[in-house]
Amino acid sequence: MKEQIGRIRELLTEIESDSEAAAPDSFERNFDALELPNIFCQIVDFLQPGLKPYEAAIYWYMFRHSVVSTGSQNVRVSTRGLAKKVVSSLRADSSNASISYGAVTEALAGLENKAAIRKNGDTTGDGTPYFVALPEEISWCLEAIQAATVVEVPKAIDEKKELDYYNVAENRLKIFERDSYKCYKCGKQLTRFSATLDHIQPVSKDGDNSYDNLVTCCLHDNSRRRNTPIMDALMSE
Repeated sequence: MKEQIGRIRELLTEIESDSEAAAPDSFERNFDALELPNIFCQIVDFLQPGLKPYEAAIYWYMFRHSVVSTGSQNVRVSTRGLAKKVVSSLRADSSNASISYGAVTEALAGLENKAAIRKNGDTTGDGTPYFVALPEEISWCLEAIQAATVVEVPKAIDEKKELDYYNVAENRLKIFERDSYKCYKCGKQLTRFSATLDHIQPVSKDGDNSYDNLVTCCLHDNSRRRNTPIMDALMSE
């Protein structure tokens, strides 16, 4: 009987692991190391300003032990473990003291209310499973990201520069604005700091830098496509 119970537990663990891996909102589907710098910037610029100190510290801890460590947005943590490992108390007379159980509970609730994390299963002796959301998946962060992409493009542009929409900064913005700062391939919302341009017809195959031969693209899809014409790249997927 003990062996049967042990086998049942193993099967349940396997089912749970498979379910988490196949979750539709799992970051494992398209995680790429090239995206990490942009995600870090979005956390610092748009998410962190909306968090309290303990909330920010716990979010960074959960992000480090999920996305950075495993390429998954799922992590299991315990309230008491977070109290000891994440950050010292804000009290001036206890610089080396752990934060209280209540402070951790309040910070976790605050992160859930702000949609930065959400519970993703039942609590066990090993802790509670959470899904760690990225800034672009949090509505109020996404609004801030989109607002930051609104750039006033100079109206008066030298006519000679109009011929080149790839190398001239003012003209590159026109392409980004036209495409609403979204990657043509994966639809990812980008910013003026993370967006790149991709040639529909590669320069190596007689493509030019004209307005109609350029599209907005994320760094991951741009680097993966290389010199393949866009239609060929899409058909090969």
